[in-house]
Amino acid sequence: MLILGISAFFHDSAAAIIQDGKVVAAAQEERFTRIKHDPGFPAQAVRYCLEAVGAKVDELDAVVFYDKPLLKLERILESYHSAAPRGWGAFLRWMPIWMKQKMMLKKVIRDELGGMGPYDRRKLKLLFSEHHLSHAASAFYCSPFDEAAILTVDGVGEWTTTSIGVGKGASIRLLREIRYPHSLGLLYSAFTYYCGFKVNSGEYKLMGLAPYGNEDSGRYRDFLKKIKSNLIRVYEDGSFFLHQEYFDYLPGLRMVRDGKWEELFGLPPREPETTVTQEYCDLALAIQRVTEEIMLKLAATARRLTGCDRIVLAGGVALNCVANGRLAAAGIFKDIFIQPAAGDAGGALGAALAAYYIYYGRERAVEAMEHAYLGPAYPADRIAKVCSVNGLVGTRYDSEEELSKAVAGALGEGLIVGWFQGRMEFGPRALGHRSILADPRRPDMQRRLNLSIKYREDFRPFAPVCREEKADDYIEGGVVSPYMLLVARLAERWYCELPKRYAELEPAGKLAVVRSRFPAITHVDGSARWQTVAKRVNPGLWQVLEAFEALTGEGVLINTSMNVRGEPIVCTPEEAYACFVNMRMDVLVMENIVILRREQSAAAGWKEKGAMALD
Repeated sequence: MLILGISAFFHDSAAAIIQDGKVVAAAQEERFTRIKHDPGFPAQAVRYCLEAVGAKVDELDAVVFYDKPLLKLERILESYHSAAPRGWGAFLRWMPIWMKQKMMLKKVIRDELGGMGPYDRRKLKLLFSEHHLSHAASAFYCSPFDEAAILTVDGVGEWTTTSIGVGKGASIRLLREIRYPHSLGLLYSAFTYYCGFKVNSGEYKLMGLAPYGNEDSGRYRDFLKKIKSNLIRVYEDGSFFLHQEYFDYLPGLRMVRDGKWEELFGLPPREPETTVTQEYCDLALAIQRVTEEIMLKLAATARRLTGCDRIVLAGGVALNCVANGRLAAAGIFKDIFIQPAAGDAGGALGAALAAYYIYYGRERAVEAMEHAYLGPAYPADRIAKVCSVNGLVGTRYDSEEELSKAVAGALGEGLIVGWFQGRMEFGPRALGHRSILADPRRPDMQRRLNLSIKYREDFRPFAPVCREEKADDYIEGGVVSPYMLLVARLAERWYCELPKRYAELEPAGKLAVVRSRFPAITHVDGSARWQTVAKRVNPGLWQVLEAFEALTGEGVLINTSMNVRGEPIVCTPEEAYACFVNMRMDVLVMENIVILRREQSAAAGWKEKGAMALD
């Protein structure tokens, strides 16, 4: 049985295909179109999924869309009506789009599929899953648990913004929900906007900014009090109520009400790309703490309602890895699984799985999602052609051991390595197939990567990666985190003594302090967003880590995504080459070919191609 899942028309469009309940392929459309968070129909992702199973559209048993557009339209119309006459302009702007595209979604999907070859439109079954059911299914059916509590939290689906459910065998039952306009995801996005970042893509920047806040300051405590007194009422069971007089998303205009937040907090919205001052750090920390409090209370309620000692999470807020780390450390549950594509992209996968197990009633043999390497891979001849066409000089290693030693040696020299291997990752994180690797022991490495490689804000931290069996050596509590979705402190022995009054330093001052033996991956609060790698899942990266430890005595590396700020993670060898040329990477490894920047000749045509001059 072949089922294709699709998410589209909001942000992070994606496609996923399952065969007899097994996840075979999944990818976001942005990786093919190179449009960050592409919301369009995922035509190229669908083509890739069909190619991955060698099928045509006519061979699909069903195509499943990740939410119910008519139910969403009901919510939008009621929202405009309740806020009228405000929002009239937005209503006039958006309704034609709804009438042409989303009201006619069945026709849109069938027409798009028709562009991939002829098929019998009468035979193809087209299904629609509720948005939060898609999230729930993406987490539970991919987990290693036969029974688990389910928590989904995001901005909004049709009406639901938060749900608690229980999964058992092949069944999912939703028990509680919070409905729009009361939304933890939208609250966090409002602060994302107010602190100068882009909604639906900058939330992780807000999370990264929060640790620069000073929890001991009166300003932080004042912000926290004002949020909980004026913006949101939080109840003991984790449910909440947003005071709508401070927000403007209900009529579809903007996140916050003009003037209200400035009056409340005593500072204006931060202009994007301006210097981040301490006030915005304290504000970011305040909303981060409120988010963590709510997530912990929701989890406790899920435990009480379900009686389960395991939990699965999905929805955009499940990508808040600081809150996830707090939940893991709280001990409410024995085990946690978080869908690596927890946002809307993962809804495509969940929709397909929900159809297989719920609509078709198939029995479930618990088979955990062991990895997120579900995107396309590229053959050796295509990589060789990229090297040949561009006049690249490289070394081919036939032995994996020799390749690992060569890469570890380059990293030990302080070189920055582009690492392009196998199938592309599904979800927002590069997990060791489309990555940039570097030595975290070097105090200057965070700044080098941020300013010279990624061209992004200097306050942003980098994630460390270590071998799974070494987690106890490097991570407090020995946390296993294969999808880079948990924040935890380093093991105590790695920390350096901090200067007195460290908490009172401005952001730039904190950033300059060497906080641990691995300063480039230790955030200003002493935490890190960990990835742990199992040898059976990613033997290539595992071997590089082993070789790096043999060479230097330390088995930790920086792992960040191979992309420039504002662009999607690379997909193809051509894009990896472009990143290598146009960024200040020192090494590019594509499968078993190692290309050193210093070995390339200007005569190879780099300057003529518009690349920067070689070092």
